[in-house]
Amino acid sequence: MSWGTELWDQFDNLEKHTQWGIDTLEKCIKFVKERTEIELSYAKQLRNLSKKYQPKKNSKEEEEYKYTSCKAFISTLNEMNDYAGQHEVISENMASQIIVDLARYVQELKQERKSNFHDGRKAQQHIETCWKQLESSKRRFERDCKEADRAQQYFEKMDADINVTKADVEKARQQAQIRHQMAEDSKADYSSILQKFNHEQHEYYHTHIPNIFQKIQEMEERRIVRIGESMKTYAEVDRQVIPIIGKCLDGIVKAAESIDQKNDSQLVIEAYKSGFEPPGDIEFEDYTQPMKRTVSDNSLSNSRGEGKPDLKFGGKSKGKLWPFIKKNKPPPPPPASASPSAVPNGPQSPKQQKEPLSHRFNEFMTSKPKIHCFRSLKRGGATPEDFSNLPPEQRRKKLQQKVDELSKEIQKEMDQRDAITKMKDVYLKNPQMGDPASLDHKLAEVSQNIEKLRLETQKFEAWLAEVEGRLPARSEQARRQSGLYDSQNPPTVNNCAQDRESPDGSYTEEQSQESEVKVLATDFDDEFDDEEPLPAIGTCKALYTFEGQNEGTISVVEGETLYVIEEDKGDGWTRIRRNEDEEGYVPTSYVEVYLDKNAKGAKTYI
Repeated sequence: MSWGTELWDQFDNLEKHTQWGIDTLEKCIKFVKERTEIELSYAKQLRNLSKKYQPKKNSKEEEEYKYTSCKAFISTLNEMNDYAGQHEVISENMASQIIVDLARYVQELKQERKSNFHDGRKAQQHIETCWKQLESSKRRFERDCKEADRAQQYFEKMDADINVTKADVEKARQQAQIRHQMAEDSKADYSSILQKFNHEQHEYYHTHIPNIFQKIQEMEERRIVRIGESMKTYAEVDRQVIPIIGKCLDGIVKAAESIDQKNDSQLVIEAYKSGFEPPGDIEFEDYTQPMKRTVSDNSLSNSRGEGKPDLKFGGKSKGKLWPFIKKNKPPPPPPASASPSAVPNGPQSPKQQKEPLSHRFNEFMTSKPKIHCFRSLKRGGATPEDFSNLPPEQRRKKLQQKVDELSKEIQKEMDQRDAITKMKDVYLKNPQMGDPASLDHKLAEVSQNIEKLRLETQKFEAWLAEVEGRLPARSEQARRQSGLYDSQNPPTVNNCAQDRESPDGSYTEEQSQESEVKVLATDFDDEFDDEEPLPAIGTCKALYTFEGQNEGTISVVEGETLYVIEEDKGDGWTRIRRNEDEEGYVPTSYVEVYLDKNAKGAKTYI
C-alpha cells in the first residue's frame, strides 16, 4: 500500500491532508500548553489557599495550633502545598517533554513537507513542459502535412492546365516537393518528441511521483506516530507524580490518625488551669432565732471567744474561692460567725436586707471568675512584667517560657562572644589579617548584653521560684529593686484565734478582741511611692472580712470603715485607704460605699 501507486493523481488532496495533519499537531500542542497553564494556576491557587490558612507568626492563632487536631490541620496544609508542587512538576514536564519537542518537530515537519511538495511541483512542471512540446510538434506536423497536400493539389492542377507555361508547372512541382519534405521533417520531429514525452511521462508516474508521495506518506506516518508518543508522554507525566501525590494523601491520613483527643483535653487544662481550688461549702445562716442579747463589748468578745468552736455547721472547709469576682456578681453569704443566730443574744445584723441566699448562690455559681492585674487597673491595662495578672498555674508557665527564651538568648550571645574571641586570637597571631583592638568594643558590648540577660534571667527565676513555692517572700529592698508588686501575708497575733472561711475563699483568723486584729497592707513599689496620694472621694464600710493576699490588695475586717480614693471602674474592684501608708484594692461587692458627691444616700455594690 503506497500513496505513489494508489494516489498518483491526488497531488492536491495530499497537499491539503498533510496541511491538516500539521494543524492537528499544532492543536495538540495548544491543548497541552493550556493544560500546563491550568496546572500552574491550580498549583498557585492551592499554595495561596494553604498560605491563607497558615497560622500567622507571633499571633494568638499560632498558640492555638499546639493541639493535635490543629497540628494535623497544619500538616494537611503542608501536604497540600507539596500536592500543589506536584502539579507544578506536571506543568514543567509537559512543557519540556511535549510542548518543546512537538514545537520543534512541527517546524521540521513543515520544512520536509515544503521540500517534498516542491519536488512534486517541479516534476509536474517538467511533464507539463514536455506535453506542451509534444503538442507544438504535433500541430506543426499537422500544419506541414496540410501544406504539402495543398502544394500537391496545386501542382497537379497546374500540370493539367494546357494554358500554363512549362516554367510555372516546374515551379509548382518544386514547391510541392518542398512541402512534402517539410512534412516529413515535422513527422520525424513529432515522432522524436512523442517518444521523449512518453518516456518522461512514464518516469513521472512510475518513478518521480511514487518516490515523492512515498516520502510524503512516511512523513505523515511519522507525524501520526509522534502524536501517539506525545499522548503516552502526556499520560506518563501524570503517572510519575501519582506516587508522590499518594504520599501527600498518606501524610494527610497519618496526620488525621495522629489526632489525640485526650492529649488535646490535657492541653486545654494546661492552657486554662488557674491553680485555684473550687469554692467550699457555703455555711448556713439561721435567721429564725431571735436576737436576745444586748450589744456590749464584753458580751461580743466573750461570745466570739467562747462560742467560736460551735459556730461551724460543717467543719472548716478547705476550699477556696476565686480571689477576683465580677462586679455584677453578688458575694457569698457572710461567714457563720457573723450570723446573728450564731452568736446568742448578738446584735441585729444589717445584712438581712440583702437578696435571698438562694438567688445569690445561683448567681455565684453561674458567674465566671474574672482576674485582673492591679497594676493594669492603675496604669491603663499594661501587662505586668512578672505576669502577676495571671492565675498561678498560667503565671508559672509564662515565667518558665520567659526563662527558656532568655536562656536561648544568653547561649546565642555566648556563641557570638566565643566567635569574636577566636577572631581576636587569629588577629593577634596574624596582625596582617586585622586589628585585634577593633574587636574590643564589640566584645565588651556582647559581654554587657550577656550580663543584662543573666540579671533578667535571675529576676524571672526568682519570680518562678516564688510561684512554685521554692523561695520565701522577698524583702522590701528586693521588691524595690525589682520594681514590681509583691504580696505580703498578714501575720496573726493571737495563737488562740479560731479559723473561719472568708467569702474570698482564703482563711482568716478572728481574734477574741477586736483591738488585737492587725492586718498589714500590701507594699507598693517606687512608682506608687513617688506619686501624690489620691484624695478621698468618700468612705466605705466592710461588709465582710477580706484578707488581701495578692499583690495590690489590702486586708479589711468586717465592719471596718475606710476611705475610698478610687471607685469601681467596671472591673469589680474599689481602691481604698486605711491610712497614709496602707491602701489597696478590695472587691467592690465586699464593701458598702458612701461617696461624698452623693450625700442623699449610700451607693452600694452588692
